[in-house]
Amino acid sequence: MKPLLKKTLIAAASGLAAIAMTGGAVAFCGFYVAKADTKLFNKASKVAIMRDGDRTVMTLSNDYQGELKEFAMVVPVPVVLEEGQIHVTENAIIDHLDAYTSPRLVEYFDEDPCTVYDEIMVTGSRMPMAEAAGDAKKRGDAALGVTVEAEYTVGEYDIQILSAKESGGLATWLVQNGYKLPEGVDRVLGSYIRQGTKFFVAKVNLEEQAKTGLRYLRPLQIAFESRRFMLPIRLGTVNADGKQELFIFALTRNGRVETTNYRTVKLPTGMDIPIYVKDEFGEFYKAMFAEQVDKEAQKAVFLEYAWDMNWCDPCAADPLSNEELRELGVYWLDGGIADDRPNMRRPPSPGGPQDVFVTRLHVSYDAAHFPEDLMFKTTGERENFQGRYVLRHPYKGEAKCDAAKEYRKELPKRFEREAQTLAALTGWDIDDIRGKMKESGQSFPPPKKEKWWERIWGGEEGKG
Repeated sequence: MKPLLKKTLIAAASGLAAIAMTGGAVAFCGFYVAKADTKLFNKASKVAIMRDGDRTVMTLSNDYQGELKEFAMVVPVPVVLEEGQIHVTENAIIDHLDAYTSPRLVEYFDEDPCTVYDEIMVTGSRMPMAEAAGDAKKRGDAALGVTVEAEYTVGEYDIQILSAKESGGLATWLVQNGYKLPEGVDRVLGSYIRQGTKFFVAKVNLEEQAKTGLRYLRPLQIAFESRRFMLPIRLGTVNADGKQELFIFALTRNGRVETTNYRTVKLPTGMDIPIYVKDEFGEFYKAMFAEQVDKEAQKAVFLEYAWDMNWCDPCAADPLSNEELRELGVYWLDGGIADDRPNMRRPPSPGGPQDVFVTRLHVSYDAAHFPEDLMFKTTGERENFQGRYVLRHPYKGEAKCDAAKEYRKELPKRFEREAQTLAALTGWDIDDIRGKMKESGQSFPPPKKEKWWERIWGGEEGKG
């Protein structure tokens, strides 16, 4: 077993506390040039959550690297799941949702300052485990207070739903079934058991996996009803070596989703930053995000995107189709599962997805700063928001009017503002920023200092 796999059994595979074996714009006048998707971050987990009333569909995506026989996932769930409540989907859907909601870099080019025109305002973890030893290991489950409530094979996964009476018995059962547990897990398991939580355990069925012909694991989906709108992350922090990145994509019909037990903070957005960042957008975004995490004492959840799914401005990717959204659990769309609740039936609507609002949250977390599971609420707020950072290229053509003179006079001030903004966002050294800006053509000629007497007699005009 690889050293990395030996370290852990409990992690946030797909961001869900898993024991794993491891209004809007009038117009957009620039164009999108880069996005900050989840691939920028190591140890990044993704979970999509459809939430409507008490109904929840969670799509758990993980980036597990290692031998498939050493993978499994354990997720606290509120109820015993039937086989039909478990599904396997494709990575492409989560990748599409990630691309659509990613913070993005956009580019503008200044117009000829001598051209008169009307301005358009833009509003705009995982845990390794050995293979289960087989049916013989199940003997003695009752003595440990562990009950296997249900067993299924879904796609390439063997699924067990467990209940337990006490954490020690559950920990022993997991060890007997091939899991290597880190220190401190009993306490966290015990807190879930006291709440009556069940445990969803998934392992790879190697024979079924071979039939797929895939070299990666597909996301698992679970559907259930619960009054609590939450995401269990505590198991994933028990033995984590440093912080983990979690991306949450919430799909509702009522509006933006926020955390209730931690602050939800909007990322800085809409800032003009130096042109050279176009080639360093990944480094910029990671540094900017880390700086904002520190400013919030490492205890905040960050809003990166909130928008109606049927349009975007600008679009980093096309909106998801109705078919993709239904696969993620959005059951109320035209052609999907009928809504059987009173007063919630809606007539068919033309165009794109109706009443689907997507929220993208990003949290960098560990046990010290996030001791509780994430609790959510749907706010009903539908104001659009996106993490967007702007490059503005100066006009380089000929221009001889008075407006052009004033425009060129103001450019150094604008460049300095961009440098100061970038330094404030990222914590990068201001002199290094200015040096890179100069190399990319954004220079800072020192302004002519007006002498004191020139302000009295008007300089040259006062002579004679």
